[in-house]
Amino acid sequence: MIVVRLFLTLLVLLGLAAPAAAQGSVKDIPLTDGWEFRLDPADTGLKAGWPSGVFDQDWQDVAVPHIFDAKPTNANFLGTIGWYRTRFATPETLEGFAWALHFEGARRVARVWLNGRRIGRNANPYQPFTLNAKGLRTDGRPNELVVRVQNKRDPELREGWWNWGGLTRPVRLQPRGRVAWENLGILSDVACKPGATRCNAIVRTDGWLHNRTSRTVSPLLVLQLKAPDGTLTSKTVTVRNLKPGERRRVGFPTSIVGTPALWSPVRPNLYSAYVEVREGPQIQQVERRRVGLRYIRVNDGKLFLNGHRLQLRGASIQEDLPGRGPALRDEDIEKIVGDLKALGANVTRAQYPLNERLLTRMDEEGILVWSQAPVYHEDRYLRTAAGRARAFRKVRGTVLYARNHPSVMTHSVANELTVRPDIMPGTRAFMLRAAKIARDLDDTVPVSLDVLSYPRIAKQKAYKNFGLLGLNSYYGWYRGKTGKRSTAKLSDLPVFLRAMRRKYPDHAMMITEFGAEATYEGPADVKETYAFQARYVDRTLDIVERFEWLSGAIYWTAREFYVKPDWDGGAERNVPRDALHNKGLITYDGKPKPAFFEAQRRFLATPIYKRR
Repeated sequence: MIVVRLFLTLLVLLGLAAPAAAQGSVKDIPLTDGWEFRLDPADTGLKAGWPSGVFDQDWQDVAVPHIFDAKPTNANFLGTIGWYRTRFATPETLEGFAWALHFEGARRVARVWLNGRRIGRNANPYQPFTLNAKGLRTDGRPNELVVRVQNKRDPELREGWWNWGGLTRPVRLQPRGRVAWENLGILSDVACKPGATRCNAIVRTDGWLHNRTSRTVSPLLVLQLKAPDGTLTSKTVTVRNLKPGERRRVGFPTSIVGTPALWSPVRPNLYSAYVEVREGPQIQQVERRRVGLRYIRVNDGKLFLNGHRLQLRGASIQEDLPGRGPALRDEDIEKIVGDLKALGANVTRAQYPLNERLLTRMDEEGILVWSQAPVYHEDRYLRTAAGRARAFRKVRGTVLYARNHPSVMTHSVANELTVRPDIMPGTRAFMLRAAKIARDLDDTVPVSLDVLSYPRIAKQKAYKNFGLLGLNSYYGWYRGKTGKRSTAKLSDLPVFLRAMRRKYPDHAMMITEFGAEATYEGPADVKETYAFQARYVDRTLDIVERFEWLSGAIYWTAREFYVKPDWDGGAERNVPRDALHNKGLITYDGKPKPAFFEAQRRFLATPIYKRR
């Protein structure tokens, strides 16, 4: 055994480990085609025996990702029930391996059956989940996979996007060896002095090693990194005495060989990462990724990337395109990325975890991402221990999902909770614990919180564990509260910003939302005109530039999207309304508004790095 381990280590050092993996590893199998779908608004499918394969009615052929209905109407907003089924052959399986079903997203609640046996449930609509493929057939008969998805929505639930339902992201079979390194993170740990031309870098792995066997094992972990110039970095570690069934958190640092090729929006350098888990002579797991090395820190209340002070400009996005909603195809991913690049954006944001393919493209294109857990206006739920536990799971899942992407610049734990968490015990307890969870899982970027920008709010101690605050500012658009809490005048934004700096001098801050609806031609002093929106963009960015300590501004949003029936959006015009959120710089069907070109001009004229 010692000879085998020495030989494997030598292979890694010589850069020959990856070819060996192809001889003994099992690959993921996408489940894209062959799906059928049927709506079940009366919820009769369970009684009719659909989970066990009794299908006596016509079903519609579909491809996954898929949504129930691509035409948002008032009638379907509160949700319904839909069923999916597909058949697939048992894949060839190596000895000791098992299979799992990985769903990248199902909105809102999914129940899953394999060959008539219920194998699991998921109630988090914006994050992936994995279920053991119990009862997978190996006798040559096809396997039947059935998924019941319901998107019935609590009318009191606050979300800033349409209630889409369906299998909204890809599904695939995943191989599982006798030993699995689960939720694997490959994280950059870079040290750069301000203004430095060279930085020191290591890569840290982090995950949970799971022994699925009935005996104690000592698996071998292999990490190999290939720099853009071909330089190899390798390390092999043996994990001692992993007991039967044990699941242990395991990670190790690896120093980068040569001069680190750092990732940034200016140069989005990516390393090819290769990971192996071996138990004895057999490969149990293979991971291939592209990762980036970068350093994002808050110093003296300012945000730095690789030692350079940031002044970011960009626009938020929603996963919502005509005819698809969030069930994005590759061409849809490119359309969203294309919108941002055409705008000159170097940063974006969403209110829930983005599609894995979108994050990968942000890595490749050098667009920073303000990543956020979908904890949105949830103070009522945070009053109870159960509600906080659900929110903590959202935070944990979001960080684990996003932490492998160098484009992710921060982990925001929530959006627009109460502005006075210090007097709301449940919300305060959530904020303190959520920040610790995020920092424990990924301390390579700041932990953040997005807050409503109401004036004259006392300093909140609950913000102390956050290095970065996002300010959702609609001064000059929404009226806000009456009297001293008004946000009706854009001229009051500078007053608010100065007050925030006095209260939180050690926090970095960005404007994470600002925007105005625009649907028709008219004068610039009338809300909802294209001219008003364009002027609003210019005036807000004028204010942002006056406050040199602000680290950036993100417009809400790049493209229009569906939000909820009869959406007014703050224009307060007495005209018929639909469900479209019209603050986008681009219409839902892809036409730039005049404000798009104003934002583009301002974004392109703003260097990403600010002089100290």
